Amino acid sequence: MRIAIIGGGLTGLTLAYYLQKAGVAYDLFEASARPGGNLLSPLAPEGYQLEAGPNSLLLSAELEELLLELGLQDHIQEAAPVSQHRFVLRGGQYRALPGSPPALLASGFFSLRTKLRLLSELLRRPAPPVPGETVAAFFERHFGPEVVQYAVNPFVAGIYAGDPAELLLSLTFPQLAALETQHGSLLRGLAKGPKTGGRRRTITLRGGVQVLTDALAARLTSYHLDQPVVTIDKDADNEYYVTTSSRQPAAYSHLALAVPTYAAATLLGPIFPAAAAALAAVRYPPMTLVYSAYDRAAVAHPLVGFGALNPKVEGTYAAGAIWTSSLFPDRVPAGQVLFTSFVGGAQFARQAQEPAATQLAAVHTELAQLYSISAAPRWQGRYYWPQSIPQFDQHLADARAAVAPLAAQGVVAVANWQAGVSVPDCVKYARRLGEELGMRNKE
Repeated sequence: MRIAIIGGGLTGLTLAYYLQKAGVAYDLFEASARPGGNLLSPLAPEGYQLEAGPNSLLLSAELEELLLELGLQDHIQEAAPVSQHRFVLRGGQYRALPGSPPALLASGFFSLRTKLRLLSELLRRPAPPVPGETVAAFFERHFGPEVVQYAVNPFVAGIYAGDPAELLLSLTFPQLAALETQHGSLLRGLAKGPKTGGRRRTITLRGGVQVLTDALAARLTSYHLDQPVVTIDKDADNEYYVTTSSRQPAAYSHLALAVPTYAAATLLGPIFPAAAAALAAVRYPPMTLVYSAYDRAAVAHPLVGFGALNPKVEGTYAAGAIWTSSLFPDRVPAGQVLFTSFVGGAQFARQAQEPAATQLAAVHTELAQLYSISAAPRWQGRYYWPQSIPQFDQHLADARAAVAPLAAQGVVAVANWQAGVSVPDCVKYARRLGEELGMRNKE
């Protein structure tokens, strides 16, 4: 067995790491000059630490084990306790989102009609999944339109840069479909579910989350930077011949796709045209991250929380902001606060593609209004992703279905469009695949 891994982002690096541990021969090809893909901690002025990908990580068992193996235990930094508080814009004001159903019923966040709907949801009977149901349709059936507008919509925009009216429940939250099948009521099912020991720890890494992928890359013996794959050919025996910009064709028994669907489509087109067409149809909306630092004294809002989300119905410019300095105070100079605003995604795509000067000015104007800021920013910057997060909609369902049969011919997908968008999901999936291939190699 010899595996060609295409793409040196988190999933490609993690897969290579576990293949190497299992003694499986591999080559990992990365087109760019740096490892990490979406895990990027861009350069910033002195005193600031920025993230262009995930700003924080939920510490799963697999991720913690990997960090310890890589010797990164001293880099783990816990988020401040305020991280458990989340806010949502409603009527032009930020309001705390209740953290549990009882708290939600006791609060004034939702109307009496919606609270009654929540109570009646407890009476729902078990039912089979609705084929092709979207996230918005599922939650509206259970809880009504207000919950979709002011809880589901901003949450989906914040996590998936998506539109809940387009994303499929079966791909995005399959565990909720399972709860409905078993219990009928989501609230009843969640209450009866196994206790997991509380909320997972929210962390970051000192030096930026890119420290993780840098450490993985440093451990690998067959990692090739600046090596874009030019062609992939296949013979009758299912051997794959991979040619890069500076390497002659080499034979592999397996291909591991650790690149976005649009890149995989280009490479697979000559040998698997139907799968390539399905991959090419997956959507990646644009996203701009705008960083805005202010003197703390100029910001009247207390900023006691993780951050705030802006529902589409509120008509804002940005989808929301993480209160970076509230989570990790050492990421800004003393006496300042830092907002990381998200401009774009499926519901805010037009704003994401505007000129930098327009974006910076618009974000400052909106922040000043929403947070009662009385002075200009001490510093602003931005990072633009022309293609951000794959949308877990019908196009992605079709792409996964088209790629799945290729496993019999040695082609496997490991990128985030297969593994899931979070860092823990990517680590878990890539590790499992690496260990499975390692076991097969021993047979």
